Amino acid sequence: MAEERLRASHGDRDRVVDQLRVAAGDGRLTSDELDARLERALSARTYGELAALTEDLPAVRGAGPAADPKKVLRIERAGTNVRRDGSWVVPEHIELRVTAGNVVLDFTQAVIVLPSLQVNALVRGGNLTLITRPGIVVNTDEVAIIGGRVIVRERPEPSVPVLLSVNVSGRLTAGNVRVRPPKPSRRTLWRRPAQS
Repeated sequence: MAEERLRASHGDRDRVVDQLRVAAGDGRLTSDELDARLERALSARTYGELAALTEDLPAVRGAGPAADPKKVLRIERAGTNVRRDGSWVVPEHIELRVTAGNVVLDFTQAVIVLPSLQVNALVRGGNLTLITRPGIVVNTDEVAIIGGRVIVRERPEPSVPVLLSVNVSGRLTAGNVRVRPPKPSRRTLWRRPAQS
């Protein structure tokens, strides 16, 4: 039996969905193209159907069977900034202990294998920023704030299925928790309207 006719698993479909979302975030797909391909990906039965959806897109580094998430990622810093971005593999649990520094967890190109992430944060004199993308939902209800605030600027995406649920808990002293989508590129900001 040809590989294209083999049955796809839930994991296979999830990897293609992740690749499509990264491509849309990079500007390779319009929102209409993303919606159409996501619908086809979630109902695909074979490898061949999934391959047809991504054959014109670059592969996502780190995606696939080799992407093995850690159980716990521990980040402990004092007086420095921490940033996780690019195609990092999202673990099951993140423990943050940061004093006088800023932490950025950027999920725009992250490899997501698990459906949920628990973040336990103890941040003193700094900020915690989570940069999301469609399909990522963040709950900050369990964060104790002392001398700071929580700012959530997630764009509502009702038609996009939830790819990752992030629950943030812990304590932030003299700082802020920010949840936001990626900032638009300068090219997008300065694009001139089309002439009719």
